[in-house]
Amino acid sequence: MATLTVFTPAYNRAHTIGRTYQSLCRQTCKDFEWLVIDDGSSDNTRELVEGWIAEGKIPIRYIYQQNQGMHGAHNTAYRNITTPLNTCIDSDDFMPDDAVEKILASWREKGNDKLAGLVGLDVTEDGKIIGAAFPEGMKTTTLQAYYDAGGSGDKKLVYRTDVIKRYPEYPLFEGERYVGLGYKYLLIDQDYELITLNEPLVIVEYQQDGSSFNMFKQYWNNPKGMAFYRKTEMILAHGLKRKLMVCTHYVSSSIISGNWKFIQESPKKLLTLLCIPSGLALYLLIRYKVKHNSLMKFNKRVKANS
Repeated sequence: MATLTVFTPAYNRAHTIGRTYQSLCRQTCKDFEWLVIDDGSSDNTRELVEGWIAEGKIPIRYIYQQNQGMHGAHNTAYRNITTPLNTCIDSDDFMPDDAVEKILASWREKGNDKLAGLVGLDVTEDGKIIGAAFPEGMKTTTLQAYYDAGGSGDKKLVYRTDVIKRYPEYPLFEGERYVGLGYKYLLIDQDYELITLNEPLVIVEYQQDGSSFNMFKQYWNNPKGMAFYRKTEMILAHGLKRKLMVCTHYVSSSIISGNWKFIQESPKKLLTLLCIPSGLALYLLIRYKVKHNSLMKFNKRVKANS
């Protein structure tokens, strides 16, 4: 059995997932398998992956499911992973040639049962670190502690499979396709630290239709999922400033979803009450951004067809 599973949620990414595959074929260490979770693609993702399976260059498993969103694809991946370690590489990203080698070498040298896994760097194609590297002397950390100390930017997580399976799955809300992946990571942070690895483990390219570029739309289209995550953050977040921000987002998402019992359901009722004005202001901003963006897209289509 391989030591690492690299899993890739894919939704209509036939035009980018080839780079992911090619980067895995180039890995200097082959002690891994690739698990592709096809989250309801309507393009030729299936045909591409089946072709790569037939090539036999690397071990590949393919699972198709009806569209559930990124978090639903993660649920399916975790249910099906059997290797000791796992990491997610998105279908529009790819790995440096020695990433698997560095992951496994670091874990073999420093890993133990008291750690959840390790965390490395995201970089752009020109080698620029997303956010900041880990400070010298920070050998282990939690994501929460890193960001609380002023850290920034997306980071690449490699988890022990037995650890991540101990925590609740991401909930699915009817008609919605988004729950923050940080929900599980935040829960794990309460019990385990991660080895820090100041090495690039993934090369990222944010797509115009990806969640990073469409956060306002995500807020608008997935308010129940957003509110769910904020309730967890209210309990576990550190510092008053962060809690106020979380409560503001919770109020906003509750207004969008039409849930007027949000104060009653909040684990921090007084803070939530105090954040009603800022939550209303955020709701109005999100509504404006979504409608303004939709109008701009409509006008572009009209011009293109005129």
